[in-house]
Amino acid sequence: MDQIAIPVEVTPKEIARETTLGDAIGLCAKAAGYEGKQIQDALKADKAQWSRWVSGQEGVMWPKFVALMDLCGNDAPVLWMLHRRGYDLSSLRRLETDTEKENRLLREENAALRRVLQGH
Repeated sequence: MDQIAIPVEVTPKEIARETTLGDAIGLCAKAAGYEGKQIQDALKADKAQWSRWVSGQEGVMWPKFVALMDLCGNDAPVLWMLHRRGYDLSSLRRLETDTEKENRLLREENAALRRVLQGH
């Protein structure tokens, strides 16, 4: 995927309600407002493959998981896996992404330049 969707919050409570990884994949799409057909087209997956992912009859390769989560703007499948392994989802936090880091550094540089310019 070339573009990551606007983030969509999926709460730990929503994650906990799902009983299978396939359900979490469905939640991922649903939370973003996508129907199966839209996901299939975007990920270049056919209807049967999508159906097997959601039903748990076929595993999803990591690159497709990443593409799905990027498209949908949430990490529901990964969060579901963590929940099922006993992790407290409310205590997890994301690390700064490369883009966020670049933006932060540019803001800091911009602020430093403004201070220098205001001093003259």
